[in-house]
Amino acid sequence: MNDRFQLPIYAIRDSLVRVAQAGGQRLVLRAPTGSGKSTQVPQMLLDAGIVPDGRRLALLEPRRLAARLLAARVAQERQTPLGEEVGYQIRFEDRTRPDTRIVYVTEGLLLRQMLSDPELRRVGVLVFDEFHERHLFGDVTLAMALQLQRTTRPDLTIIVMSATLDSQALETYLRPCTVLETEGRLYPVRTEYLARSPDPLRTPPWETAADATARLVRDEPDGDVLVFMPGAYEIHRTIQALNARPEIRGCTILPLHGELPPRDQDAAVAPTDRRKIIVATNVAETSLTIEGVRLVVDAGLARVARFDPYRGIDTLLIERISKASAEQRAGRAGRTAPGVCVRLWTEREQAEKAARDVPEIRRVDLAETALMLKAAGHVDVAAFPWFDAPDPKSLHRALTLLQDLGAVDERTGAITDLGRRMLAFPVHPRYSRMMLAAETYGCVRTAALIAALTQDRSLLVRRPGTDAEEHRERALGEERTSDLFLLMRAWLEAEARDYDLDHCRSLGIHAVAARQVGRTFDAFVRIAAGQGLALEDAPRFDDGVRRCLLAGFADQVGRRLDGGTLRCDLVHGRRGVIERASVVRASQLVVAADVREVESGGGRDLDVLLSNVTAIEPTWLEELFPGAMVEEPRVRLDPDTKRVTADTVRRYHDLVLETKRGGTPGEAEAARILADEVIAGRCALKHWDHAVDQWIARVNGLARWCPELGVPPIGDDDRHLMIGQICVGATSVKDVKDRPVLPVVKSWLDHRQQALVAKHTPERLDLPNGRQAKVVYAESAPPTIAVRIQDLYGVERSLSIAMGRQPVTIQVLAPNFRPVQVTSDLETFWREGYPRVKRELQRKYPKHQWR
Repeated sequence: MNDRFQLPIYAIRDSLVRVAQAGGQRLVLRAPTGSGKSTQVPQMLLDAGIVPDGRRLALLEPRRLAARLLAARVAQERQTPLGEEVGYQIRFEDRTRPDTRIVYVTEGLLLRQMLSDPELRRVGVLVFDEFHERHLFGDVTLAMALQLQRTTRPDLTIIVMSATLDSQALETYLRPCTVLETEGRLYPVRTEYLARSPDPLRTPPWETAADATARLVRDEPDGDVLVFMPGAYEIHRTIQALNARPEIRGCTILPLHGELPPRDQDAAVAPTDRRKIIVATNVAETSLTIEGVRLVVDAGLARVARFDPYRGIDTLLIERISKASAEQRAGRAGRTAPGVCVRLWTEREQAEKAARDVPEIRRVDLAETALMLKAAGHVDVAAFPWFDAPDPKSLHRALTLLQDLGAVDERTGAITDLGRRMLAFPVHPRYSRMMLAAETYGCVRTAALIAALTQDRSLLVRRPGTDAEEHRERALGEERTSDLFLLMRAWLEAEARDYDLDHCRSLGIHAVAARQVGRTFDAFVRIAAGQGLALEDAPRFDDGVRRCLLAGFADQVGRRLDGGTLRCDLVHGRRGVIERASVVRASQLVVAADVREVESGGGRDLDVLLSNVTAIEPTWLEELFPGAMVEEPRVRLDPDTKRVTADTVRRYHDLVLETKRGGTPGEAEAARILADEVIAGRCALKHWDHAVDQWIARVNGLARWCPELGVPPIGDDDRHLMIGQICVGATSVKDVKDRPVLPVVKSWLDHRQQALVAKHTPERLDLPNGRQAKVVYAESAPPTIAVRIQDLYGVERSLSIAMGRQPVTIQVLAPNFRPVQVTSDLETFWREGYPRVKRELQRKYPKHQWR
């Protein structure tokens, strides 16, 4: 191991200590990856006496794995047992004592501690590590720590550390503060790119990564390899691909991700005698030093959770990483020696990457955070001093959910007693609401088990094989009412066999995940007992358990579209499909614990999947949410018969549960619906013809040219009302098509107004030879007549209508009725145009009269 005192962070040790000695300071520490900030800064401050006696330095980490491994590393460097001078706190695990001086703690856990100890009386120095990752709980904790420092804890020292942070924005937020910066990584890293971007549909990323890794192992004789993949599935496929490469023989291949048990995580970072290849998610991107890694293969991908507040749907998609993340990953290769980073994308793609990742506050569900803020006294969550303010729509949806769950008072916005009780459980408010509801039905333990089963990786292996599926069905029995009940049966079977690896494998059960569920379950039961909940249990698979699930996921109720499909309509106008692996097939009504959008078709399509589905009964909605149940008449056009029908609809919020047909639609409502069909162009009125359009154009022209006559114009709204009048008394599209139109349109004016239209905007104009010329009207052009030259003999002056205010445009026609001139000034035509026209036409038509 390198001497830690030679790490670059020690270049600013004196400056750091000098600033921190004043107490109550704010520091921004920018130290590139490989500098040693995560392990050395806490020790520097402790050894310099910056941490007051009786208090501790709390270092916030975004991930549980980093908190645990960093604490172990620092305890080893200080030659003290883990959990004494140096410890860590993560969910359900506390390796500290009252006199522990350095504590690595996850951000969410410290935020919850601030609810019970708002003044952080045991903390003297608060350090935010890897703040550039911009996790939601880190943002909120920093804001609350600043408020605390400005009020009752002016002695609290706050340090924010990062490798790739935009320190200017943070400096403005923390002002006044001191900014310190140290030099880059210890050793240079050579970066290589692909010459051509691979096609992921032809060559999946794990195959490209395996090829790059095999080449590095062959060409670079020294150093372990760290391969970055977006998720556990891709890690598994990468390891399979690596095992097929002959160059890899002799290497130890290990996975590293947050779902692994601590023993396997420790194995991935521990030194070994053999050359090692670690295939990891972005948990290895920051904080961790893996001894011996000099080679990095980066797929450039991460599985990113997002929440769409407009649809209320979680998405979990594979996305390209930012430039900042790429730099962090490359830095893993240069921590202990010169290294190589192979990026599985092109240099051009690198230039097009976003500079930084989107902060979590802009992309995740805010319900749990909003509840914690209200518990801390921030009734108006929107006014909280955010580093980056959340999307108002996302915040509104979170607050609406909390109101639906009964955690927030709808009138005052304050947290309710139920909401405070919900905070005792370190889970999303949905699950805490479910566990509190369970007391009513006598199934607290079962609800705690369900919550535990849904917190981490799935208990069941996907597509375990035919033998395992058959064995699973025989061992677990038939289950048709809830996917979560199937998970419970699987866990109970694994627990009964003491998580025997071979037995679990034969059933397609993750034994390690099952053991973790047991620990989480025990923790939830202890919390429930501490909250005074009665732990007597009704039967595990009782209807009461399903009612509890409905209480927590009331806004994720779905109704099957029909018996032959897994597609469902959901509350709030959404639509999704039940996951194919679900055991719930026969129920018409379900509640889904997970509604998420995932990639399908090799990443070409997106599906909204409903998983962890439970069958429910319609009567339960009436029982639990009577205020959300509505029964009302609904008049609509039947798409098959094209008739207007009147149904009675029963809804839960906006989700139609039942439709009773057979009512008689009201005349006005039927007319409105049929008129909408006409306006939309789906039903044509046969008699809305040229004559109707001409009448409307005459009316509008007269209203424009002679407003003093008081003839009202006919606009689009008037046309729609006319169409509605035409449809009165009809009940089908067929009834409407042949309805008379012109009489209804003319009736829009009284008799006096109709007479004015006939007089001042006539259909025809009289000519001297006794003939009449038809006037064509238009909304945006002058009225026009088309007349042969001979019929104009005797008409010396221009023609006009509307009390002589509107000239009429004349199309002058040859004897063959083809236009030879267009004019509204006959005097000029006779004087200048007619002689030329006469010469040309007289030769062609000598028998016609020519004056």
